[in-house]
Amino acid sequence: MDTIADILLASGALAAAFYCYVLGRRLKRFNDLERGMGGAVAVLSAQVDDLEKSIAAARHAADGSRRELEDITHRAEDVRRQLELQIASLHDIVPVPEKSFQQPKPAGAAPSAPAAERAEPMFVRHRVNGRG
Repeated sequence: MDTIADILLASGALAAAFYCYVLGRRLKRFNDLERGMGGAVAVLSAQVDDLEKSIAAARHAADGSRRELEDITHRAEDVRRQLELQIASLHDIVPVPEKSFQQPKPAGAAPSAPAAERAEPMFVRHRVNGRG
């Protein structure tokens, strides 16, 4: 009976040794930097580093664009205020009747109506302090 127990114990030890050998080879392939999972982890790590650099550059560019856009927006608001003031000042101007604007006549053309028949005087004299 002792011999059978010794044989079973030796075969169990050989099976465990074979199992450890196979597991060691698989682990070595798993951690291989060329083809295994270790290589995949190394490649992914490098890609993460590249992505972080790209994100930092994009943040920097976005901050610059944001500052420029804020500056342009502030200038546009200033121009808008100035335009509002100019439009408001246009309401104070007295409208001129359309009759007063006449088309310029060619140099050799005869006058269409004599000066006496015109509604508006050709020359106007303003009196200053009661004197004419």
